[in-house]
Amino acid sequence: MTIPAAELLDWYARSGRDLPWRDPALSAWQILVSEFMLQQTPVARVLPVWTSWVARWPTPSATAAASAADAVRAWGKLGYPRRATRLHACARVIADEHADVVPRDVDTLLTLPGVGAYTARAVACFAYGQPVPVVDTNVRRVVARAVRGVAEAGSPAAVRDHAEVAALLPDDARAPRFSAALMELGATVCTARGPRCAVCPLSRCAWRERGYPAAATPPRRAQRYAGTDRQVRGRLLDVLRASASPVRQHDLDLAWPDDEVQRNRALSSLLRDGLVQRTGDGRFALPGEG
Repeated sequence: MTIPAAELLDWYARSGRDLPWRDPALSAWQILVSEFMLQQTPVARVLPVWTSWVARWPTPSATAAASAADAVRAWGKLGYPRRATRLHACARVIADEHADVVPRDVDTLLTLPGVGAYTARAVACFAYGQPVPVVDTNVRRVVARAVRGVAEAGSPAAVRDHAEVAALLPDDARAPRFSAALMELGATVCTARGPRCAVCPLSRCAWRERGYPAAATPPRRAQRYAGTDRQVRGRLLDVLRASASPVRQHDLDLAWPDDEVQRNRALSSLLRDGLVQRTGDGRFALPGEG
C-alpha cells in the first residue's frame, strides 16, 4: 500500500502547525538549529529557546564568536545539553571551513559535529528542497501502520527505512513538503498512544484495514526523570549557568545534598562530556570559563 501525496498534502495545507522553522524565508542555519533542538524534545519547549537563539546568533559565525559557555547557558532547560556544545562546534566548522554557509549535500553535512543521518537529511530536505527521505520516529510509525499494516515500526533499520520512505516521495517538487506532512501526521494524528484515526486524512491505511492488530511487543515504559543522574546533572548545570564566575564544590553539593555518590557520579560525567571544567584553584565552571 502507498500514501497518496494529494491526500496528505491537502490535509497538511489545512492542518499543519504554523511553526516558525517552517518559514521558507529562513536560512539553512536557522533550520539546522531547530533540528538540533528538536531531537528528543517537544516543540513547546523548543519554541522560546529557538526564537531567542536565532535572534541572538542568526548565523554560524555569530554562534562561533560566542563561547561554549554562552551556548550552554542559552540552551537552558532543553535537556541533553551536549547538543549545545556540539551545535557550537558545528557553527565553528561551518564558519571556518564552509564560508559561513551550511552545506547543501547530505555527505558533507554528515561531516559536521553533532550532525547524524536524520539531521543531515532534514537540512538537505527542508532548507534546500532536496528530495531525500527524512525518517524520524513519527515517520517510521506512519509508514509501519499505513503501508505495512503493523502497529509499531520495530527497531530502526536505516537502509530499509530510507528505502521505504524514498518509495513514497512524489517524483516532483512536492517531495520536501510531503516529507514535512508525513512527519506532521505522525506527530499530531498517528501518535504512538491514542492515534486519532477518526480524523486521519488517508483514505486507506493497511493497519486500519487489518482491524488495528496490536503490537507484537508491549509498549515501552516512559523514561523516568525524577531522581536520575540526568536530573542531578541538570541541577549542577543550573548552578553553573546562574554564576558569572567559577563555583566551589560546596555550591554544587547544595544542589543535590542527599546523595553524595550520585552527585559525584553526575559531576564526573559532566566533566567527561566537556560540559564542566575544573579550574586551577579547584573550582568548577562551564566550558571556556575556567
